[in-house]
Amino acid sequence: MVRPLGAQSVGQALAAFLRTPRYEIFPTDDVLERVATNVPPEVTITVTASPRRGMPTTIRLAVSLAQLGYRVVPHLSARLIRDHVEVGQIIEALQAAGIRNVFVVAGDAREPAGLFPDSVSLLSALPPDHGLTEIGVTGYPESHPFIHDDVTIQAMWDKRRLATYIVSNMSFDPDGVKRWVDRVRRRGVDLPIHIGMAGVADPAKLLRLSTKIGVADAARFLRGHPSWVARMFRPGGYDPGRFTGALMPDLAQPERRIAGFHVFTFNEIEPTERWRREMLARLS
Repeated sequence: MVRPLGAQSVGQALAAFLRTPRYEIFPTDDVLERVATNVPPEVTITVTASPRRGMPTTIRLAVSLAQLGYRVVPHLSARLIRDHVEVGQIIEALQAAGIRNVFVVAGDAREPAGLFPDSVSLLSALPPDHGLTEIGVTGYPESHPFIHDDVTIQAMWDKRRLATYIVSNMSFDPDGVKRWVDRVRRRGVDLPIHIGMAGVADPAKLLRLSTKIGVADAARFLRGHPSWVARMFRPGGYDPGRFTGALMPDLAQPERRIAGFHVFTFNEIEPTERWRREMLARLS
C-alpha cells in the first residue's frame, strides 16, 4: 500500500528535482557564453542535434561545455549518423572529454544519412567498449502523431536492456504525464524517468522554434490542441511552477522512480534559470 506523502515531504521532493535539473539547449553561436554566464554546475546540460547543423556541431558544443566543468549529455541522432566509423569517432571524442552520458534519439531528419533509421539501430551499433555509464531514450506522454501509444511503450520495453533511463517528450498536461508514468510502470518498464517540460519561454517563440530543435512531436501536439495554444497565449497561460506543482505528490512517490525534470529551455536560459532559483527560494 502506498502511504501518502505529507506537504513537507512533497516540498522536499520538488526541491530535490529542481536542484539538479537537465536543461536542453540548441547549439547556437552564443549559447556557450549564455550557459557559462547564467547556469551553475549542478545543472546538467543536454545538447540537441538538428539536421541543419549536424552531429559535429552538437559534439563540439558538448565537449566545450564539459571543459567548463558541466555535466553534459549530447543527443545522438540516429538519422544524422552515417555508419559505424562515425559512431566510433563520436565515442572517441566523448571519451576524450570525459562525457559518459548520451541521449539517443531517432532524430527529425526526413531520411537517414546512413545505416541508422531509428534509435534502436544506433543503440545496437554502440561498440562494446563505449565507456558510457548512462544512455537515455525517449518516452511519449502525448500520443505520437504516427505511432500508437502501446507501440511507443513497447519500444521502451525493447530498449530497456540497451538504455539506463527515459526522458519524456515535452508535455503541457500534468495529469496526462502522471497517467503515462503509471502505464509505463504497469508494463514493467522500471527505468528512471526524467519528466520533459517547457521552461520559461515566450509562447510565440516556443511554437516557432519547437520544430527546429528536436521536439517536432510537441509542435504537432500544440497545433492539434488549439485549447492549449489559447491558454499559453493568455496571461498566465503556461507556467512551469504550476506544471511542476501539479505533478505532485504523485510523482514524488519513490516507486514512480522519477529522476528529475528535463527542461526544454528553447535557449531562453536566463529566465528559466531565474524561475528555478525563485522556486527553490520559495520551497526553502
